[in-house]
Amino acid sequence: MSIMQECPVCHRKQATKNRQCKGCGEDLIKAKNSRRISYWISYILPDGKGKREKIGKSLKEAQAAHSKRMTQKRETPAVFEQKVDETMTFQRLSVWYLALPRTKSLAAYSRIELNIRTFNGELGDRPIKSLKPIDLENYQALGLAKGHAPAYVDQQIGTVRSMVNKAYDNDIVGGEAVLTFRRVKKILKKNGNARSRILSRQEFHDLMAELSPHVAAIVGTAYYTGMRRGEILPLTWDKVDLKRRLIHLESQDTKDKEPRLIPICEELAHLLSQLPRSIHDNTVFVSRGEPVLNIRNALRSAAKRAGIPYGRNTRNGFTFHDLRHTFNTNMRKAGVPESVIMKITGHSTREMFDRYNTVDMDDAMDAMDRMRAFLG
Repeated sequence: MSIMQECPVCHRKQATKNRQCKGCGEDLIKAKNSRRISYWISYILPDGKGKREKIGKSLKEAQAAHSKRMTQKRETPAVFEQKVDETMTFQRLSVWYLALPRTKSLAAYSRIELNIRTFNGELGDRPIKSLKPIDLENYQALGLAKGHAPAYVDQQIGTVRSMVNKAYDNDIVGGEAVLTFRRVKKILKKNGNARSRILSRQEFHDLMAELSPHVAAIVGTAYYTGMRRGEILPLTWDKVDLKRRLIHLESQDTKDKEPRLIPICEELAHLLSQLPRSIHDNTVFVSRGEPVLNIRNALRSAAKRAGIPYGRNTRNGFTFHDLRHTFNTNMRKAGVPESVIMKITGHSTREMFDRYNTVDMDDAMDAMDRMRAFLG
């Protein structure tokens, strides 16, 4: 059972926490303020079929209706029982979920598939109905014991949670499974994985000197644009305009589903222009004619030769994603307005931008110099 909001443009029903419509990108906050949002509640009928009921323009009325249905569920549970396959396992469910056209169209499909496959390695044969919160907590503990980062373990469980929610909405699994996932807390607290590591200019030049041309171009793209790894590796030449010095990302290419135009500086234009083009593939970053899928080992080895600590679990260790922090910080130090930086990097909220804008020791020393000058 849940409360949903309906987009006034495309009429998609979605979670009330969404700030932008998942279907068309409409600003749902503005729509709420202008009372253009309609609210719905969903629940299960006696025959096991799901039902959505339109309440109106008031969230309070929707919450009241939702509470009423929840009371009915407690008093007459049989009315709300869902008829599902009691033997459905995570492995069987994942075959259905990963084959959905909607799932396959997601930019993060390969990551979703990997997360589910990793989860199924431990719990894939379990009937979904039998899963208890303690099983997920044990899975979390096992992941940490294997050396996985808390954010990575949370990501795996979050992916499977999305799969289970989708199955519930389509009457494949019961509400018990949804509640099980809701009862397990994330390992990582909000912003607990925020990092402050940036790459100095000298470190960047030392690192680039140790990289092969195609990996150097990938690292250079991240350093000079702030693009995410998931936006860089699949990049194709039809989205790169070296004459106009622009990279054009479509909505399906970005994490926030918003198209972006990213300027190409002279240094990056030189790196990209030196890349060979594959005859059989339009992907920008290729090695031996094949698209590059992972540069972690190459980056680790080059960082070691350059004398740069590498790895999230290494003291002051550098990771590829820190190049995004570095870009934001360098742009801010160069005096670029924050609104312009956010437009380039695709940060939709100030909170997320602040996570990637690092105040380092140079900033602190500069602040002290300014204060001393002010004091005379």
